[in-house]
Amino acid sequence: MTWWAHIATGPHSDELIYALHSGVEAAAADQIQCSSRRGDVVVGVGGGVVGAQPRPHPPTGHFPRPRALLPPLSTLLSAFLLHSSHLQESPSASGSRVIWAQRRVAEWRPCGWWRAAMPAPSRRNGYIRIDCYGGLNQLRRDLCDGIAVARLLNATMVLPKFEVAAYWNESRGYVEVVKDMPEEIASKEPFKVDCSKRKGHFDYVETVLPALLEHQYISLTPAMSQRRDRNPSYAKASYCQGCYNALRLNKNVETKAIELLQAIPKPFLSLHLRFEPDMVAYSRCVYTGLSSKSLSAIEAARGEDRKALTGEAALLWRNRGKCPLTPSETAFILKALGIPTDTNIYLAAGDGLMELEGFTSIYKNIYTKSSLLTHDDFEKMHGNTKAALDYYVSVSSDAYVATFFGNMDKMVTAMRTMQGHQKTLVLSRRAYANYTAVGLSGEQLAMAMWDAHREEYIMGRGSALPEQCFCEFKL
Repeated sequence: MTWWAHIATGPHSDELIYALHSGVEAAAADQIQCSSRRGDVVVGVGGGVVGAQPRPHPPTGHFPRPRALLPPLSTLLSAFLLHSSHLQESPSASGSRVIWAQRRVAEWRPCGWWRAAMPAPSRRNGYIRIDCYGGLNQLRRDLCDGIAVARLLNATMVLPKFEVAAYWNESRGYVEVVKDMPEEIASKEPFKVDCSKRKGHFDYVETVLPALLEHQYISLTPAMSQRRDRNPSYAKASYCQGCYNALRLNKNVETKAIELLQAIPKPFLSLHLRFEPDMVAYSRCVYTGLSSKSLSAIEAARGEDRKALTGEAALLWRNRGKCPLTPSETAFILKALGIPTDTNIYLAAGDGLMELEGFTSIYKNIYTKSSLLTHDDFEKMHGNTKAALDYYVSVSSDAYVATFFGNMDKMVTAMRTMQGHQKTLVLSRRAYANYTAVGLSGEQLAMAMWDAHREEYIMGRGSALPEQCFCEFKL
């Protein structure tokens, strides 16, 4: 048994979207549906503060490297022009102008150090309920961080209380199922502990553990600024095993996701395109050439606190890669990367996407949730359910491209890496802004985009994995 845990009923009722399970290939027959009964799911995470034997730290040099910075704007144009004739004659070492055909020299894989068996705990210090808030990806983040916290404190984790409906399911292997919490625990509400300023593991040991020992049943939400990299290796291992081996969509959502996946013509590319009014308003970027409808929607979403930047500040902000790519800019980059215009593309995007015609005028084989699901089915879906479908399809796609590296993209790229899917790329907003700022356009800009993204892809940086759970391997 590689990940020790308990599951038991508790005093709250929540529909669950995700599941803990023994591995990627867990049998459906082993799953336990928890969506309609009264009760929390409780997971006890082994090891921790009392009697824990820390595992060796992961090998040095096996953590993600920071992305290389582009040179100053003043050198970009001359450097590019120096090599442009070479690029025209020989666009790639492999002789193909398709990004996926480039031979990689490095790639990310799950590290071996956290996949080894872990001992069961010698004792438990109490029960922790993780209170999860926000969208699908934020719920997952809180839960995964909660697993590491419970491991640190040698606690049994009540899994979890959701602000909105969420879907988790469970199967055997990584978890041991029991029927009930102790009666004296199940009959009371947990003591609330504020963890908004808790970053490192010493914060939890020094301030949260005493409350756990005193009250025996506490609730918390892990800090958004959680310093996972500072956790001891056994807590990191629990985090990695919980997030990437034991967590999955529940059976009902997964069934709907499989139905959606089967409806998409194969092979296909999943594109996470972000150009909604609130996204653009939050970026504080200004765009020219947008429709009056889009401009009105952006202004309505901007409010008083997110005024658009102007002048030199706006230029510097854009050149740092802070401005979302428009659909037409995205289409331009995909063409530059050799993605054929007849490619089947699943659009993983939220509601309200603006200026989409700038993309669909070039790439016409577009599929979305709303076009593949029945109208009633789609209209009745909660936003988290729609996000869960996008997540499942994107993980399973032949290729995945993101225009923004947000929580959804971090989750998708990590799970694609777990499953060995290497055709993954995050488009560089910074490279596009920098090269257009020095006047490149047309074919010269296309070659510059090819060169920048090819370097990212062959060096394995296109996946941009942020967690300590993945290591870089030279090929």
